[in-house]
Amino acid sequence: MPVTTRTDGHVALVEFENPPANFINVDLAKEIADHLEALDRDADCRAVVLCSAGKNFCAGADLAQKGDRRISVADLYVQTERLFGAKKPIVAAIQGAAVGAGLGVALVGDFRVVSTSVRLTANFVKLGFHPGFGLTLSLPRVIGQQRASLMFLTGRRIQAEDALAWGLADAVSASDDTLRDDALALAREIAENAPLAVQSTRATLRGELAKAVRAQTDVELKEQTWLRETEDFAEGVRAVNERRSGNFQGR
Repeated sequence: MPVTTRTDGHVALVEFENPPANFINVDLAKEIADHLEALDRDADCRAVVLCSAGKNFCAGADLAQKGDRRISVADLYVQTERLFGAKKPIVAAIQGAAVGAGLGVALVGDFRVVSTSVRLTANFVKLGFHPGFGLTLSLPRVIGQQRASLMFLTGRRIQAEDALAWGLADAVSASDDTLRDDALALAREIAENAPLAVQSTRATLRGELAKAVRAQTDVELKEQTWLRETEDFAEGVRAVNERRSGNFQGR
């Protein structure tokens, strides 16, 4: 199963897997959302740890699945709204690469515990593309407009030390081996408290975040649609696949 849930007292651990790099696609996002919504209905669950198997948390979006059938980005963004609509507090445990839409998945969490191996990047401009997955809303909300602009417009990788300093990470685990234990410890600290009060406070803090993400993905999709037809996008995809800088022409 690509997504599994196991419980540890009042904490649930939701793990997803899509080898080799845990790319997110519509089916995987839908299944994660299904699990989170099931936990919303479980009164015994008070907090969630969201994690992935393997070396990388999530290396981006994979929109070709089931025999290379192309999946609409709009379909993925329907599931994005569902992910942000989860009602229980979420601690994301992040190792290795969280790239593009993978960073977007990390930002579904209320908190992020990262390993020293982590590499967080919104590298869309290196592809000649526009950010998606609601990142133009969720990233500035966490780290501020200036630092989000720096990440978006440079496409640079952010490692654990800077992520912690910027508030993109809430704690750094010493290794991938200790990452889940540290994320579970934070989730248990949340789960010790009165659950109705926790959920009420969280709802106030988040406001209409899921609806706002859906509105923002509509804007992102519009920009992504025309950029996908440009020569720069084609060059960006080639450049990333060939591990080189793009030779962009602005057309």
